[in-house]
Amino acid sequence: MRLPFRPLVWLWGLALWGLTAGAASAQPPARPGRPAGKLAPAAPDPALARLLAQARKLQADYHESQALGLYEQALAKAPATYEALWSAAVLSVRIGNRYTDETRKAAYFSAARLYANRALVVKPNGAEGHYAQALTLATQAPLLPLRGRLLAYREMRPHVYRATELRPEWAEAWQLLGRWHYRVDHYSLVERLYSRLFLGGVPVGGSTLLAIEALRTAHQLDSTRIEYAYDLARVHLNRSQQSRATDVLQAAVELPPVTADELVISRRCRLMLEQLNRRQRRQVQRHLKKL
Repeated sequence: MRLPFRPLVWLWGLALWGLTAGAASAQPPARPGRPAGKLAPAAPDPALARLLAQARKLQADYHESQALGLYEQALAKAPATYEALWSAAVLSVRIGNRYTDETRKAAYFSAARLYANRALVVKPNGAEGHYAQALTLATQAPLLPLRGRLLAYREMRPHVYRATELRPEWAEAWQLLGRWHYRVDHYSLVERLYSRLFLGGVPVGGSTLLAIEALRTAHQLDSTRIEYAYDLARVHLNRSQQSRATDVLQAAVELPPVTADELVISRRCRLMLEQLNRRQRRQVQRHLKKL
């Protein structure tokens, strides 16, 4: 898979747009006594609408690189297009995650961070923008040194909470919240000590029980997504809730994988289920021998 130069180009383009947007916002206000003229709403651009519609369809059909290209074309025409900004952030994360080379990952993740930042500037109370920002922080964190990683998880907290508050029916936001709870609750000893000594403590709210609740909500909202079931089963196993994990995995392995990523997760679910079944059979056999 060849890495295009697109992330680096858009890093420069978005930074330049941020400078020009800042300059525009710094213009002096209208003089007193001279009421500013009302700006007529901009007429919808048919070409932009077509680009967004095509990008949505490609994204729904899992043609993510092509969809990202169209969202970028939309941003070239209208840099403040909210849908294109947050969607480009999410797609950049997904595409970047498929690379093993950290330099390529970092290029996509940096582009995603800028897209998400601009989405929140355009629409500060947009659930999608907050989700994109939280997702970008979560994926950048493992590539960062200790301090940067812990700061990323701290910064992620309000965004992932806000996304679920603004769109409580959005399963992806609940999954991300569940992952955040689980990750913070499983800080290493070094991470906990550093947080207490230099960052004012561990982020408030990290809890495996809350992770289960959030992941169960995601799974209930969309039971066709195997990744939700996989995450939920893993957390159940962490709590030694084997029967609950088995129930979730049995339903998960019945889901037909659509993408290569889902195929990998489906195989992991089958392996986990087989291991659980073997463990339960051994437990039954040991119990029978005691009788």
